[in-house]
Order: sequence, then structure tokens, then C-alpha cells
Amino acid sequence: MRMEAREAAAAGAGGRAAGGWGKWVRLNVGGTVFLTTRQTLCREQKSFLSRLCQGEELQSDRDETGAYLIDRDPTYFGPILNFLRHGKLVLDKDMAEEGVLEEAEFYNIGPLIRIIKDRMEEKDYTVTQVPPKHVYRVLQCQEEELTQMVSTMSDGWRFEQLVNIGSSYNYGSEDQAEFLCVVSKELHSSPHGPGCEASRKAKLLQARDTRI
Repeated sequence: MRMEAREAAAAGAGGRAAGGWGKWVRLNVGGTVFLTTRQTLCREQKSFLSRLCQGEELQSDRDETGAYLIDRDPTYFGPILNFLRHGKLVLDKDMAEEGVLEEAEFYNIGPLIRIIKDRMEEKDYTVTQVPPKHVYRVLQCQEEELTQMVSTMSDGWRFEQLVNIGSSYNYGSEDQAEFLCVVSKELHSSPHGPGCEASRKAKLLQARDTRI
């Protein structure tokens, strides 16, 4: 613990310990100070943070404590730093993914950028999915036609309800009752819209009904 305290103090004094770079690094992001290790910042070799703490061509001013000054929003830097620590994206429920994505792109952290974009695409897909619609049709038929009509339904149409409308007529030597047959179909959105398909199928069904 004493050694870590000395290294942290060395980082606060400018980021160097005796004989080389210190283990701990202080970052002043938009006025908020973050303390982390050089190993964490260098996890993504091509990132802005890795290049900064390795003393490459990137240069940054320092505050009075020696912390690197970075003019970015500290609100979204926490998830960036935690991702470098453990490789997982953890967000508060009220934190916008777009804000974290903006910072991930600024710091050039490729794996995090891909994770956030994938999550946003999944959400967009879920939101834009249109729930299926149900189309109902009522067909009038005689008793002798009922079995054939129900058995020949296809293309997703299914029988829902049969209503005896009480009327009857003589067909040869037998009395024939009349029925209302309710059928339905589940329609999903398509590039041409559900209306075209519904109209075509409805015409096929309604063609059987010549007595309405």
C-alpha cells in the first residue's frame, strides 16, 4: 500500500517516478480528475490515451497537480475508462449511448465503438419492428358448402367462428341452413405494404360468396 501511495504521488507530480514512467496516471477530464494505471490506458495501443501516456507525438497540457488536461465531457469518460479496465460496457440507465459513442470515437477505442454501434442497431431494429396485423373476413355460405370452404383455406387464413344466421331454404328434398363463417389472417409488414396482399386474398375469399 505504501508503494502504491508513493507511485500515485509521483503520478500527481507529473506522471514520472524515479528511473522512468510511474504506474499511476492522473487525468483531468473537463475539470474532473480520474486516477488510473498506465497499463489500463495502454490496453488499446492505437487509442489517444495510450499514445498520450506513452509520450508519443501527442502533447497535452497539465494542471497544477501534473494531471493531463483533456477538454472532454467527464460524464461519459467513466464508461470509457471502465471498458479499458475490464472490457465491458456498463452504462447507467439514464446515460445516452450516443454520448459514449462520441467519446469512444474521439479516444479511438475500436472495440468499444463496435460494441456501442451493435447495441444501437439492435435497439433500432426492435423499435422499428411492426407488430403483425390481423385481417378478418366474414363469408356467407350454405351448409353443404361449409366443409369444403373450411378445408380449402390456405395461405395463412384460418377459421375463427361459425354463426348460424337461422335462415334456410329447400335444396332438393333437404333443408339447407345458412351460416356466416369468420376467418382471419395475420399480416406482417412487407416492402409493398400489407394492404396489397390483404386485398388480393380477400378477393379470392369473397369470390366464393355470391349471396351477400
